[in-house]
Amino acid sequence: MILTVTLNAALDVTYFVDALVPRSSHRVDTVHERAGGKGVNVARVLAALGQPTAVTGLAGGPTGALLRAELHAAGLRDELVPVAGDSRRTLTVVSRQDGDATVFNQAGPLVQPAEWAAFTDRYAQLVCDADVVVLAGSLPPGPPEDAYARLVTLAAAAGAVTVLDTSGPALLAALAAGPDVVKPNTAELTAVTGEFEIGPAAARLRALGARTVVASDGPAGLHAITPHGSWHATPPERLAGNPTGAGDACVAALAAGLAAGTPWPEILREAVALSAAAVPCPVAGDFDADTYHRLRSTVPVEEVHAAHPDR
Repeated sequence: MILTVTLNAALDVTYFVDALVPRSSHRVDTVHERAGGKGVNVARVLAALGQPTAVTGLAGGPTGALLRAELHAAGLRDELVPVAGDSRRTLTVVSRQDGDATVFNQAGPLVQPAEWAAFTDRYAQLVCDADVVVLAGSLPPGPPEDAYARLVTLAAAAGAVTVLDTSGPALLAALAAGPDVVKPNTAELTAVTGEFEIGPAAARLRALGARTVVASDGPAGLHAITPHGSWHATPPERLAGNPTGAGDACVAALAAGLAAGTPWPEILREAVALSAAAVPCPVAGDFDADTYHRLRSTVPVEEVHAAHPDR
């Protein structure tokens, strides 16, 4: 089973407009509302791939009730832990003119110490049945800055592989716990390391404790720096659409591959194909199955240099 953790679960609202023009009024022609947050989106993709998965994290208030009802309707296993505060909403505005997405993220509810303790108790039970744990997204106000480090440690003690997809101080604070895989994008890499090149930036994260770094570089594909070698995988074609969910689809492919014990070049091939197949879809958590199956056998994967002997 793959357990996804969304500490800052949200009700994702997506507006579609003909074109997004600053300082003007817009007519919204289509609206989507669904349970979201990065870990929830990852779970949707995993479920569509036929992977047994469960969703945990924190949710509360009227918005939390709406997102939990939507999880139930989607057939996703809900292991969210309740909090008193109202869960956040996110708003994504997608321009049909160019496919660009503008995202507005609320901070989320204040999590009290007793609520955080209740979550960690439940999480410690859930990871005992997990092969892979995906820890994804931002932290809400309240939990300690090293929250992800604590969750990585609990997962490792239970024998689960961890995939961490977060950024900034939450990412840096988690590295000392030794997450198995971290998946920043290039902007997040630069922000936490000060390095503008992927190689030195990834080396910095590995020196701080990450075992493997998978860096997403948008249309340029994925770079993986692992204890067994380094590879670069690129999309075979450029697809138009909404790129918001591409990163979550990539994480789902990484988790599925790790759960199956798949070699890294094949994991990257699947991750690039699946993330590219998410771009034509209007909302995060979906992917186009035909595009995925068409691309998965054509993604080029290049070995960059020899294995790292140090980790």
